[in-house]
Amino acid sequence: MPVTHEVTNQVPPLVEYDVAADPALLEGLERAGAGWAVAEVHALGRLAGSEQVQEWGRLVNENEPVLRTHDRVGNRIDEVEFHPHWHDLMDVAVSHGLHAAPWRDSRPGAHAARAAKMYVWGQVDAGHTCPISMTYAAIPALRFNAELSARYEPLLASTEYDFGLREPSTKRGLIAGMSMTEKQGGSDVRANTTTARPLGDGSYVIVGHKWFTSAPMSDMFLTLAQAPGGLSCFLLPRVLPDGSRNGIRLQRLKDKLGNRSNASSEIEYDDAIGWLVGEEGRGVRTIIEMVNNTRLDCAVGSASGMRYGAVRAVHHARHRRAFGANLVDQPLMGNVLADLVVESEAATTVGMRLAAATDRQDDEQEQAFRRLGLAVTKYWVCKRGPSHAVEALECLGGNGYVEESGMPRLYREAPLMSIWEGSGNVAALDALRAMAKQPESVAAYFTEVEQAAGADARLDDAVGRLRKELSDLSDIEYRARRLVESMALVLQGSLLVRHGAPAVADAFCASRLGGDWGVAFGTLPSGVDTRAIVARAEV
Repeated sequence: MPVTHEVTNQVPPLVEYDVAADPALLEGLERAGAGWAVAEVHALGRLAGSEQVQEWGRLVNENEPVLRTHDRVGNRIDEVEFHPHWHDLMDVAVSHGLHAAPWRDSRPGAHAARAAKMYVWGQVDAGHTCPISMTYAAIPALRFNAELSARYEPLLASTEYDFGLREPSTKRGLIAGMSMTEKQGGSDVRANTTTARPLGDGSYVIVGHKWFTSAPMSDMFLTLAQAPGGLSCFLLPRVLPDGSRNGIRLQRLKDKLGNRSNASSEIEYDDAIGWLVGEEGRGVRTIIEMVNNTRLDCAVGSASGMRYGAVRAVHHARHRRAFGANLVDQPLMGNVLADLVVESEAATTVGMRLAAATDRQDDEQEQAFRRLGLAVTKYWVCKRGPSHAVEALECLGGNGYVEESGMPRLYREAPLMSIWEGSGNVAALDALRAMAKQPESVAAYFTEVEQAAGADARLDDAVGRLRKELSDLSDIEYRARRLVESMALVLQGSLLVRHGAPAVADAFCASRLGGDWGVAFGTLPSGVDTRAIVARAEV
């Protein structure tokens, strides 16, 4: 009987490797003054690359959370049931401080260290990083109410993951969520109709329907509601101080394109009790602290996904033969792979630079740069994620189109970072708002990019074109996407010229800034050192 199932020319699984063996990431970590965290990041990287943990990531996406609104006898319980490995992933994230470490660590580079860990660990499963990110972002917003911050911040910053519906002060650690958008408004949160009525004892009764509330099993939420003094921010625990359940009803879980391991829901505030965070009428100003920090995680998350895709594309090409040679040695595939790595390293480098700026809270120049740099990066890097994912998937051919490869999950996940915390138009318009309201951010941006002045003529020309664009304010809102794209590319180019591998910087400037590039990936110009670039994604 002939042997028909002898397996040849297939690619070995990419397991038992160090996800943190990423030169752009490690170099960015050192520049941020967080070299002290390198060993911790590598330890997490080896865990993330292990066969066991990658299996956790697969299982939590194939066994999605289930909403249990009532128990067997009809009592309302509003619980979400997760696969056991979801809790394993959360436990690792919390124990390694991904949810809050910088707020209790005074070492230089604490935010950069945490961003690097998010980048590494997020390559296992992006879904569970959503509640991790929101907990990280909730702490500075909560500080607008000193009493609430003193009560809950130690538990939010605890390195113990303690799942379960109990009164917050009785738990060993807490997870926080955010609930802002409504059916009629979406990103226009000022159109919110949820109401908050003061009770006279410092608490408010909250009534309304929220259209998107991610991670509804969190212990508490920051939410927006219309108080007598205008749109305001409130903290709502799921269990009240007296041990009774708050009036937070889970209506349904969203059936989403990706992010399947994470529960996202619609919730009803049915005479829920909340406490004011910040001043009445200043809700957007208060919660924007949370939004800006989650926007950093959006950029880092997109960079993480790009690295995941680039590494798998290169791994496949190194082991797969076609037309008489390994794919990686074929010129056209080398062009595609190098282009993917260039995009990935540009995203990683700018993400780590913005994390470093987050560390420098007392530096006005750095904060002005971060305000604008984060807006343009959120727009561009997150926008590039989906196209990068599909090209990386295509490098695996039909093998990449099947679920077992992990690439379809990456493809489904990629658009979320561009949508979460303000989709493309919102991010682009936010950059315009930053330039109009905080003109010092424009000066800080150019101070940053011009540190590379004279090092590359193509970058210098791009900076000149950008200045010309900014000098013309006519129909600027219509041109916002092109303008913000240019700003993001110039920032990435400047960082790569100063800090990146020479081959990567040259390819980036020739293609993204010099215009010697096609529309699709794999259209880098002749003369690019593709082998040197591709080698940076070999693990």
